[in-house]
Amino acid sequence: MLELRQVSFDVAADGREKEIIRGVDLTIPNGKLVVVTGPNGGGKSTLAKLIAGIETPTGGRIFFEGEDITDKSITDRAKCGIGFAFQQPVRFKGIRVLDLIRIAAGRTLSVAAACHYLSAVGLCAREYIDREVNASLSGGELKRIEIATVLARKCKLSVFDEPEAGIDLWSFQNLIEVFRHMRETIEDSSILIISHQERILNIADEIVVIKDGAIVNRGSKDDVLPTLIGTSAAVRRCEKTGFEEGENDLW
Repeated sequence: MLELRQVSFDVAADGREKEIIRGVDLTIPNGKLVVVTGPNGGGKSTLAKLIAGIETPTGGRIFFEGEDITDKSITDRAKCGIGFAFQQPVRFKGIRVLDLIRIAAGRTLSVAAACHYLSAVGLCAREYIDREVNASLSGGELKRIEIATVLARKCKLSVFDEPEAGIDLWSFQNLIEVFRHMRETIEDSSILIISHQERILNIADEIVVIKDGAIVNRGSKDDVLPTLIGTSAAVRRCEKTGFEEGENDLW
């Protein structure tokens, strides 16, 4: 279980302190899929980075499985069982996809086992397993490979920062199925997803809404999602893009 207690994060801006995250209390139980959503600039990605250890809170404490991990590095948190998938995945020139999956798994994987993880994210393993993780891969391909590495790690907590960014519609639907499968098959693990997409929110056990660095709403999908769909912002975005409600980026 992950627990944030009065977590805050300030940065220096224009000669003064700017509060990005304001006194957030949040619990992510084991075995749950939680989606964090809200307006752009509201602090969602910063919150994910605080959980992963990329950023360090300026106030409050973070606990994982009962242990205070507030001051632990991203490496130490990974050893505790926290996995993180970036919104913009990193490229690794000279490293093959197979090598990256084996490193992520932390154990010796057969080629067949590594291919299984690539297939799970909609990639033809035969075409990708020996490719380098470099500029020859598109953003969507990199995103799916990174998600495959998170699957291979079998983390206690998997954090995904806007996993839908840069992938095509077919891959997006495949991604939804990957998250469903993770929740159903990885025992006692939890999943935290930062997303604007209604179809991702629709598979959540709980939705957390963040605005201006603070939690302004949280609850079950059935309770929270209808309030988001009904917002004037969502309606304006639907009109602007031509999407039907239910297919849209809600923010």
